[in-house]
Amino acid sequence: MEPEKTVAPDTAPRNILFCTDFSENADFAFHFAVAAARAHPGAALHVLHVIPEPEAQFWKTYIYEVDDVDAKAKHDIDARIEAYRRHLPENLSLQLEFRIGRDANEILAFIEESDIDLVVMGRQGRSGIEKILFGNVTEKIARRALCPVLIVPWSYRDVLRAREG
Repeated sequence: MEPEKTVAPDTAPRNILFCTDFSENADFAFHFAVAAARAHPGAALHVLHVIPEPEAQFWKTYIYEVDDVDAKAKHDIDARIEAYRRHLPENLSLQLEFRIGRDANEILAFIEESDIDLVVMGRQGRSGIEKILFGNVTEKIARRALCPVLIVPWSYRDVLRAREG
């Protein structure tokens, strides 16, 4: 008797989510998100930045010497997004999304709402006390997302440099 043949599932991502906090590690991980989108023609590349609620309140209430805090914040975010756009191939576009709230919760909600097939994130290291107080967003996403999550450690940059030279 011949064994039953199974059909491999279609694992090509159609919606790729890149989560950014605009850190160097996120900037490095962005290149992996672009590579994943290029490897799957027709895939949409979504960029999500979540401003944690306490931080959002800080920006609105405690910054001084800035006439229009919202305009300044928008200008700074636009500049960071433009840096990402400069690294895109011509046939690839970004779909931008910004949210305010608890970062892990907002990311998980976006994954579900947008039918995300692959998440790409940098792995930010936090001090022990920060991890206890705030948790690790990347770890929460990796544990709770219902799709694959590519976590790009900052240390991998050194591995790539060693290969080059």
